[in-house]
Amino acid sequence: MSASSIQPLLVFDLDGTLVDSLPDITAALNRMFAARRLPPLRLDQAMPMVGDGLAPLIERAFAVQGVPPDPDAAGDYLSDYEANVLVDTKLFDGITSAMQTLGRQGWRFAVCTNKPEHAAHLLLQALGIADKFAAIGGGDSFAARKPDPLHLTGTIEAAGGDPARSIMVGDHHNDIAAARGAGVKSIYAGWGYGRAGMENGASSVCSTPLDLALSVAELIQYDPA
Repeated sequence: MSASSIQPLLVFDLDGTLVDSLPDITAALNRMFAARRLPPLRLDQAMPMVGDGLAPLIERAFAVQGVPPDPDAAGDYLSDYEANVLVDTKLFDGITSAMQTLGRQGWRFAVCTNKPEHAAHLLLQALGIADKFAAIGGGDSFAARKPDPLHLTGTIEAAGGDPARSIMVGDHHNDIAAARGAGVKSIYAGWGYGRAGMENGASSVCSTPLDLALSVAELIQYDPA
């Protein structure tokens, strides 16, 4: 079997790449703050807090309030978020079409996210697409999380993929750094929550999900025959 006939794997980040989950993340943070008689966050305040996992999210949210998080804060937030995981969250426009096109071309899919694994499963199940992913690697699935490349290589291994035939797609510098450290090609998701400069080091940049099919074809050749 030639290298070009090995089935390739597209590994997606979740928040800000597959899904626009910022409204539900912010709402859960604000309910947690309301219970502590603290003022709410705006969406634009919460956006740069997303991408590094649960603990950094909570630390950053409380830093805006000028107080340290209490011992129950992370647990309270996560319980509330998991109970309201699909109120206003939606797939980004074009994701469904891109996955359908790539699936027909023989690509397989996985998720590598710093969101806790259970919350990621709940969200993907609620969206009705969990079965489309060969593996879901959460921020607590392995001994390390992005930007550590072990998170990405662990996800690829769990999906039965080959790093040389895989591409990481994400909107955060953590995604690009993890891919670079793992020797995996990467696509920066320009439609997500990222900020200027986060695309540095990416193998390619896409403005919309509809650009993915062309970008992956340029990075990895696949001949199912």
